[in-house]
Amino acid sequence: MVLIMQLFCFQQISFAQDTLSVNRQLSSAIKADQSLKDTLAVEKALKHKFQPDPMRATMLAAVFPGLGQIYTRKYWKLPLVYGGFGALIYSVRVNSRNYIKYIKAYQDFTDQIPATDSYLKLIQANPDTYDPVLYPDTYKPATEQYFKDGMLRMVDYYKRYRDLSYIGIAGWYLVSILDANVDASLFNYDISDNLNLSLFPIQVPMPGGYYGAGLNFGLEITF
Repeated sequence: MVLIMQLFCFQQISFAQDTLSVNRQLSSAIKADQSLKDTLAVEKALKHKFQPDPMRATMLAAVFPGLGQIYTRKYWKLPLVYGGFGALIYSVRVNSRNYIKYIKAYQDFTDQIPATDSYLKLIQANPDTYDPVLYPDTYKPATEQYFKDGMLRMVDYYKRYRDLSYIGIAGWYLVSILDANVDASLFNYDISDNLNLSLFPIQVPMPGGYYGAGLNFGLEITF
């Protein structure tokens, strides 16, 4: 009789231990499954987070201006990029046109051919006072030299600003490439609250042992 009761007790204790073991396994499996889901969710979020490649942004901007800004999703910069190129190209055209006009007028003014008189449209004065070809008897050498020097100055002026406009186009092209590279490099850069920049007054030593008021900058990083 005692032996039979011990057998029943042993079976109940064994059943209870098996139940606890199964519960622990289920709990561990649930926790592992939840941890796996959280890990997958984080990996999915990181995978879908856009991170531009600086080298690719640089190459796209070098191939065609504005592509780097499109790649880094800085669409608001496109009007600035193309507006700068448009203004510089317009400057090249205006200065080139005036340069050609004045150099042709100077060549017509200094030759001995009466039919070449394009300079008459530029010089607002009576040609009988400065033109030795059309009016050899009434022209004044000093007036002739004055207008000749003036046209040369205008030729140099428009040539200089035409060349500067070409340099400006090259410079703006490099700026657009550099801008795309910087945007890609600092795309996900974030300044947290741990970084603090402050401006506060200080006393500045002056000659003679006096102190004057001044300002100082402070940068504080909290770990």
